[in-house]
Amino acid sequence: MAYKIAFFGAKPYDISSFDQVNKDFNYDIKYYKGHLNKNNLVLTQGTDAVCIFVNDTADAEIIDGLAKNGVKLLTLRCAGYNNVDLAAAKGKMKIVRVPAYSPYAVAEHAVALMLSLNRKIHRAYWRTRDGNFSLHGLMGFDMHGKTAGIIGTGKIAKILIKILKGFGMNIVAYDLYPDYAFAEEQGITYTTLDELYKQSDIISLHCPLTDKTKYLINDISICKMKDNVMIINTGRGLLIHTNALIEGLKNKKIAAAGLDVYEEEGDYFYEDKSDKIIDDDVLARLLSFNNVIVTSHQAFFTKEALHNIAETTLLNIKAFMENQPLANEVVLPD
Repeated sequence: MAYKIAFFGAKPYDISSFDQVNKDFNYDIKYYKGHLNKNNLVLTQGTDAVCIFVNDTADAEIIDGLAKNGVKLLTLRCAGYNNVDLAAAKGKMKIVRVPAYSPYAVAEHAVALMLSLNRKIHRAYWRTRDGNFSLHGLMGFDMHGKTAGIIGTGKIAKILIKILKGFGMNIVAYDLYPDYAFAEEQGITYTTLDELYKQSDIISLHCPLTDKTKYLINDISICKMKDNVMIINTGRGLLIHTNALIEGLKNKKIAAAGLDVYEEEGDYFYEDKSDKIIDDDVLARLLSFNNVIVTSHQAFFTKEALHNIAETTLLNIKAFMENQPLANEVVLPD
C-alpha cells in the first residue's frame, strides 16, 4: 500500500515539481490548496504524513489534532520552522524540514534587488512603457568600490559575498560564529555590528531569526547607519521592525529597501490579492514608496530549488518510513 501524504498550501508549481520527483517514490499524495488549519484537520485522517509550507499553522491545537488522526510525520518543505510548536510535537510525531534547497537562488535574488533599486530598473520599466524616456530621477551609483555589510555568513551569504566581490565591492561581515578561513580566502573583514552599520553602503540580512535577532534592524540600529544606506532582507521578516524602517525611509536616512520577506506576510504572500484592498496599513505604506521593492518571498523560487525541495522532502519521508536516521529532523533544543 502506498504511503499517504496530505499536502497543504499546494500551488500549481508545487504539484508539478512534486509529481515529477514522486515518479521515483510512488507515494499517494493528496494536494489541497488551503493552508493547514483547525478547520481542515479532517483531511489528515488516514494519512501517514502531512506536508506544509511557511504559511501553514502547526500550533499545539493542530499538532494534537494531527496526532489524534494518526499522523506520524510532519514534513516542512522549507527551511524555517517557527510556525511549528516543537514542544507540542515532542513525543507525538517527528518533524523534518528542507534545510537548504538552493543558496544560489536566494543570493542571486538579493543581488537582483540591489541592482534594481540602485539603477531604478523598476521605475525605468514603467516609464518607458508609458513612452517616458527621461533619465531624471534614475541616477544610481557604481557598486565597484562601495562597501556591503553582510549580517550572517552562512551558505547563502557566502555565495552573495563572492558575487559582490566580483563587482569589486568591499565586504564587512558580522556573525556570532565567524568563519575566519573563509574571510581570509575572500579578503573580507569581520567586524562588530556597530562598525558594520557605520561603514556599509548596502546592508544585507542573512542571519536566522532568534530572540536575539528579532527586530535587529530598529530605530536605534538605523541611527547608527550611514546616510543613504540600502537595506536588503531575503532572510526573515521579523529581522526588521517595519515601522522603524518606514521612518528611516521617510527621513531619508535609508535610501532604498529591498524586501523579499515581511513580518506580517502570512495573510498576503503567495496569494493573489489584486482584487482586494490591502488592509494592512504598514504593508500598504511600504508599497507606496518608489524606492522600496517588495517581492513575495520568492528568492528561493527557481526550477532547481523547487526540484531540490521536492526531492529532499520525499527523501525525508522515505527515511522515516524505513526507520533510517532523520538527517533533517527538527527537535526542541534541550
